[in-house]
Amino acid sequence: MRNDGLSGSPGATDPKAPRLQSRGIPRPPARRNGHDQAPPDHVDEGKLLEVLTALRHGNFAPRLPVKWTGVGGKVADTVNEIMESNQRLVRELERLARLVGKEGKISHRVPMGDFTGLWAASIESVNTLVGDLVHPTSEMARVIGAVAKGDLTQTMALDLDGRSLQGEFLRTAKTVNRMVEQLGAFSSEVTRVVREVGTEGKLGGQAKVEGVAGTWRDLTESVNFMAANLTGQVRNI
Repeated sequence: MRNDGLSGSPGATDPKAPRLQSRGIPRPPARRNGHDQAPPDHVDEGKLLEVLTALRHGNFAPRLPVKWTGVGGKVADTVNEIMESNQRLVRELERLARLVGKEGKISHRVPMGDFTGLWAASIESVNTLVGDLVHPTSEMARVIGAVAKGDLTQTMALDLDGRSLQGEFLRTAKTVNRMVEQLGAFSSEVTRVVREVGTEGKLGGQAKVEGVAGTWRDLTESVNFMAANLTGQVRNI
C-alpha cells in the first residue's frame, strides 16, 4: 500500500505532538547552582530538644552544632546566643555576689554590656537592689565615723532619692539617729554640769538626760553623784 501521509500511518508526523526522548539515552542532570546537592535546611529535632531541656533546667552549657545551615543554622545560632547570654548573666551575678557580699566592695555593679530587652531590665533591677541595700550601710558608716571623731551633728537621712525609707531601713536609720541624739544630750549635760560646778562654782548642778536607760542612765547617775559629792565637800569647808 502506498504511504499517503494519512493519520495513523507509520510515517505520519504530527507537528504539534511533543518530542519524546529516545529510549536508552539518559537525561542530563539538572544544575543546582554549581553544587551537586542543595545545602541541608533541616533541624535535628532530637538535638534541639536536648538543648532546650537543658535550658529549662537551668543548664546553659550545651550548644547546638554550628555546622547547621539554612533555617537550621539560624535556629542553632539563636539558641546558642540565648544560652551564652544566660551563662554570662549568671557569671556576672556570681561575681557581684562575691565582690559585694563577701569582699565588701560595695561600689561594684553588673555591667550592662550588650544586654538588651528584659536581660537589660533584669540587670538594672539587680543594680538598683544592690544600691538600695548598700546605701543604709554607707550612711551608717558615715555617721558612726563622724561620732568617732567627736562630731555629734551628723544623722542618717530618712529618705533616699525623694522616697521615704521603710521597714528595716527606716528602723535602722532611726536607731542610729537616736543613738547620736542621746550621745549629744549626754555630752551636753556632762559639759554643762562640769562647767557650772567646776568652773562657775554653781553648786548643786545635776545632769538631766531624758529617756536614757541602761549604761546611759548609769553614766548620768555617776556624773550627778560626782557633782553632788563635790558640792557637799565644798559646802562643808
